[in-house]
Amino acid sequence: MANAPESQGLLIAAYGRQFIVQTTEGERLVCVTRARNHDFAVGDQTVVRATGGGCGVIETRLTRRNEFKRSDARRTKVLAANVDAIACVIAPDPPFSEALLMRVLASAHEAGIEPAIIVNKSDLLEASIRIAPRLAVYRRLGYRIFNLAPGPDPSGAAQTVQPWLAGRLTAVVGQSGMGKSTLINALVPGADLATQTISEALGTGRHTTTFTKAFQLHNGGWIIDSPGFQEFVLGHLSDSQLAHSIPEIQEHMGACRFSNCRHLEEPDCAVRAAVANGSIDSRRMQIWRELIGDVRRL
Repeated sequence: MANAPESQGLLIAAYGRQFIVQTTEGERLVCVTRARNHDFAVGDQTVVRATGGGCGVIETRLTRRNEFKRSDARRTKVLAANVDAIACVIAPDPPFSEALLMRVLASAHEAGIEPAIIVNKSDLLEASIRIAPRLAVYRRLGYRIFNLAPGPDPSGAAQTVQPWLAGRLTAVVGQSGMGKSTLINALVPGADLATQTISEALGTGRHTTTFTKAFQLHNGGWIIDSPGFQEFVLGHLSDSQLAHSIPEIQEHMGACRFSNCRHLEEPDCAVRAAVANGSIDSRRMQIWRELIGDVRRL
């Protein structure tokens, strides 16, 4: 249908080289792209042309205002585009990785996206007590933290976080095992059925969940659900970008003797002095050193 009119739409699901776009008229089209252009992510605003039978072609994507991404030595993966917020889901059991949490927050800061930490499984009291001191560090740094128990209390969890999600596009991310799917189901009743429908439309099988998709909330917002991860490398960031993405390092870096101080071994480093006197949390600085090392090895 070469003469079919073009429509704008939101890319709401991505699996390999297939995408689902919801047009501004509310129609959902299973789309492919022109030529070999597969540089698309959930959250992209696109121009599509219907080809019939619920299918279409993505003609182009509009300019992105931001990208939430990770990268290793082989490639950069854009997890979501044009997002207003990042919700990083952690849990007390199994124990969450603080290194992964810091990487997610750093990527959000670098992209200029508001982050929040969602503590899942907060009904596990003993385990929650164990992680409370670490969460206190992030609370002092100004991060918004939600404590939820969507397993036993899905409606309570949804009511707690929905005002923050209202009216905007939020990417919900986290390492595997943190209960992210339980949270998504609490926020979007019927999300499992919706995932199955999307999966069948993309031809990926009824039980395939390893693709990224967006769900519309009743309050006008959208949440993007992406597969859980076990690593989150930031190879696309320079030393300077990494430093500026860590709030307490950014706060002290102007007081270092050297303007290009890496805050590792340099003399008269204000950041290292702040760690020594307890102004900066030593565990976070240890993770920072590991992060710098990971990026340099790439």
